[in-house]
Amino acid sequence: MSQPANPVHWFEIPVLDMDRAKAFYESVFEIELQVTQMATSLMAFFPMIQGSPGSPGSLTKEEGYTPSYDGSVVYFLVDDINAALGRADEKGGKTLVPKMSIGEHGFIAHLADTEGNRIALYAMT
Repeated sequence: MSQPANPVHWFEIPVLDMDRAKAFYESVFEIELQVTQMATSLMAFFPMIQGSPGSPGSLTKEEGYTPSYDGSVVYFLVDDINAALGRADEKGGKTLVPKMSIGEHGFIAHLADTEGNRIALYAMT
């Protein structure tokens, strides 16, 4: 198997309350998530465009899935980090690391979602 350009194929963010989590992520990222029951998992899928850069994923409510600040961190590409942090704070999230420069690579910030997960934002400007 040849090495893909971007090796992450899929991500799942654990949630406790799908309605609350869906409302939070839709507001912060100004997108619409599609909720589907798949076997024992309730999933809300992030929009994806086949063949585009980046990895698709979902919010997932499933027994054994536990939100955490301590696990892996998913970075979301946004146009305006401060605007996204503002929307997150309005919807019950919390800024953990304010917007900061990572030099020539752009800017990042970390926040807590409504479920108890640490996620991050990335923007070039």
